[in-house]
Amino acid sequence: MKLINKVIKILILSDVALVSGFGFISPIFAIFLTERIQGGNVEVVGYAAAIYWIVMSLVVIPFGRYLDKNHGEKDDLFFIIIGNILAASVVFAYIFSRLPWHIYFLQVFYAIGMGMNVSAYAAVFTRHIDKGKEASNWSIRAALIGVGAGMAGALGGIIAHRFGFNVLFILAIIFILFSAFLPFFIYKQIYPKDKKTIRTLPGKGIRPPYPKE
Repeated sequence: MKLINKVIKILILSDVALVSGFGFISPIFAIFLTERIQGGNVEVVGYAAAIYWIVMSLVVIPFGRYLDKNHGEKDDLFFIIIGNILAASVVFAYIFSRLPWHIYFLQVFYAIGMGMNVSAYAAVFTRHIDKGKEASNWSIRAALIGVGAGMAGALGGIIAHRFGFNVLFILAIIFILFSAFLPFFIYKQIYPKDKKTIRTLPGKGIRPPYPKE
């Protein structure tokens, strides 16, 4: 008997890749802001965090309400894909950022991308979860994400120290784009637009104010 079905498996792998991508950056993001950003200090780090959380809070409910009004899961799937691509674009832009306002501006788009992901991901995951294995499915996801984030966090510091921030950001981008590509493998298993489904409020952990899980 399969422990998890294909849709859940792909969703978990996608989230593991996404969280691992940001996990590479997590240990050194504050250092990046203070070393590479002109005038960067702990205050800039705090403002960056605040901007993310505020914008995330403002967009996640409207996104959820929009998805609730459109039955079927095609829009949900594309919200996940587009949100992850937007997040990857933000990491790419970090490479060229030099001033605090650059980071603040990018945090807005990072929050929008993760708001799109969070609004859609839990709905699709919950709808396709294996009946009678709800706790197991969510636990498997949590365990794999924890392992991925932990390993990425350890490697992130090593890579940044030996090869620099740009190499680390490029590696993170590859992982995040991979997370955006994976949902295409379950496109045929996603409910069509004319099939009414029950949606739930996003229940997974909300993304942090700077790249990490």
